[in-house]
This record gives sequence, C-alpha cells and structure tokens, in this order.
Amino acid sequence: MWYNGFLDLSLWQLVAVTLVLTHITIVSVTVYLHRYSAHRSLELHPALKHFFRFWLWMTTAMNTREWTAIHRKHHAKCETVDDPHSPVIKGLGTVLRKGAELYAEEAKNEETLRIYGKNCPDDWMERNVYSRYPIGGVTLMALIDLALFGAAGITIWAVQMMWIPVWAAGVINGLGHAIGYRNFECRDAATNLVPWGILIGGEELHNNHHTYPNSAKLSVKKWEFDMGWAWIKLFSFLGMAKVQRVAPIAHRVEGKGSMDMDTAMAILNNRFQIMAQYRKLVIGPLVKQELAKADESVRHLFRRAKRLLSRETSLLDETHQARIAAMLEQSQALKVIYEKRLALQQIWVKTSANGHEMLEAMKQWVYEAEASGIQSLRDFAEQLKTYSLRPAAA
Repeated sequence: MWYNGFLDLSLWQLVAVTLVLTHITIVSVTVYLHRYSAHRSLELHPALKHFFRFWLWMTTAMNTREWTAIHRKHHAKCETVDDPHSPVIKGLGTVLRKGAELYAEEAKNEETLRIYGKNCPDDWMERNVYSRYPIGGVTLMALIDLALFGAAGITIWAVQMMWIPVWAAGVINGLGHAIGYRNFECRDAATNLVPWGILIGGEELHNNHHTYPNSAKLSVKKWEFDMGWAWIKLFSFLGMAKVQRVAPIAHRVEGKGSMDMDTAMAILNNRFQIMAQYRKLVIGPLVKQELAKADESVRHLFRRAKRLLSRETSLLDETHQARIAAMLEQSQALKVIYEKRLALQQIWVKTSANGHEMLEAMKQWVYEAEASGIQSLRDFAEQLKTYSLRPAAA
C-alpha cells in the first residue's frame, strides 16, 4: 500500500534506518563541519567533502560558511557577551530550547561571516544550489522519505530535522558548558558529557575539545570513546582523510633530573595535562590529609576543596572565592599549594614568548617547591624535571 512506502519496512527496520540516517548527519557535522572546516585538524578527499556538503544540505539546510564562522567565533569569544551561544551568558534554558535559533540569528551577522568565515567553499554548487536554495535540500529529503517509507516517512524526516538542533545546538552547546566532568581547566566552562558518544559522534567530549581545539581526536582518556575519530581512522585507511593535528603527548624521561630548555618547552606544550597532574598528585592528597585532621567545626569548608582549588580562576564566582579564602585560612599547606599552582600558571602567561625567561622562572618555581616542606609538592617538582619534547630513547 502507498502509506507503507516503496520499501515497506517493519517498525524496527524504520527505527534502524532513522538511526543510520541521523548518524550520517552527525558524522557530517563532526568530521566535515567541525574538525575539517572550522579547525582544519584534518584534510579530506574532495569527493568526501562534497558528499558531506550535499548530505548536510539535504538533512539540515546548514551552510558551511555560516556554521564554520559561528563556531570559530564561539571559540574566539567563548563565555563572553559576543559568544553566539554561551549558556553562561544567555542562560542554559535559552540555549537548550533555542540553540538553532541562536545559530540562525548569528548567521545574519555579516561581520561574523567576514571575519570568521574565511576559506570556505565558494564554487558553482555552493553559489547556485546550496546557498541559492537553502531549504531545497530538506524539501527534497521530505519527498524522498515519503516515497521510501510512506506515512512513517513524515516522522523520519521530522527526526532528521530535529537531530542537530537538539543534540548539537542544544545539548552540546548548552549542557556541554554547564554540567559534566572536566579533564582540563581550560579558560571556559566546557565540560565532557557521557555516555552519548555514538549519538553525538564524540562531540560530547567538549572540555577536551576546548582545551585542544585543533586536535582531530577528541578523546584523551583510555575509557573515553570518540566515534568521530573512529570514522576518521577509517577514512584515513581508505586514503580519504589525512590527520593534520592531534593533542600533544606529554613525554617523560625517567631519571632525568635537571631542568633545561627541552624540559621548559615540553612543560609549556603540555601545560593542561601537567595541571591535571597537579590536581591529582598535589591538591587531591593534601586536601584528603587536611580534611582528616580538620576540626569538626571547619570540616564543611573542605567540601569540594579539590575541585575548587584546581578550578580555572576566571570561572570562580564570589561565593567560590569566599569559600577558598576561608579554606586557606584554616590550612597553611593548602595555601602554599594553591599559591604555587597560580604561580606556575603565571609563568606560562608571562614568559611563554621568551624561552630563556620561562626556563629561569621554572627553575625558581621548582627550587621553591622543593624547599616548601610539602612532600607531594616536592615529588611533583621532581616529576616536572622529567618532561621532554621527545620520548626516551629505546
């Protein structure tokens, strides 16, 4: 019958087809729009790039230049009033409900497109088909869905149209800056969400991405799964993709006991991983130690102390700052490691343009850490000396 469509599929077959179609859309967004077009972390075969452009025109009506420009601006202006879709500024509810509308509104900003939309497609197909008929693709997709799946095609088409606005514009841009865990203390509120890797193609690893925006691989922990990276590896195997950049690897040479230029540059290059180690090896154990010996009347001050003492300072509100101040009044040791953490970060901010100044500042930091009398801090300072730009010789 006509209402069953040309394929006449069962309910579960229709569900499977819908998941496959929406997954292709997610792959198109994360591999082509995001990792290739916006960040140039990989190169793609021309045929693959055009397939992704065509599929996105059919299933989202999104324009490559507009999406790329808006995303680049999001990184450049993250968590400020100029950020096109920051839940910190616009409110989580607004971004969750109106993420697609925020994209559409920013896409009308010619200045955004001019500044951030460089090196995007401007060929005959872009000018005469994709940009000229922006809703032509989704209209064609609706007709195809109706022909193939009958009346159920209307639902399948609706799910396709909702997939990116809900998962990407809503969940990633909203919840990905509000809840979840943080591997790294980057300068914005980006978080990692689990376990939505298959549905969102790895985009849920948002904190990792904002820490290393030019990396083609979004996962950093062994247990994190980046579906987009799995597709990139497959495309690379087929000769249709070439990875340009991934996150730096923190090499350590056991037994190395002196701070030299190689060490200083390795520390700068891997500063986010190293600060994550500082949280784990210095702040965590000392908080546990201070909590164990704290008087019952002040134990409440140490609640979530590890998280607060390692938090990016620009993300601390007045309440958090007051909690930290009260906590440090109760513990001289915590005060020392907190101040040393801030001092270490300031070395990168103030001296990264001058390698020799940075090296001298790092040597001084290590000297003071070793003289602090705090064992975990002394151990961390010894570990810093072992970092290198190159792995240890076999």
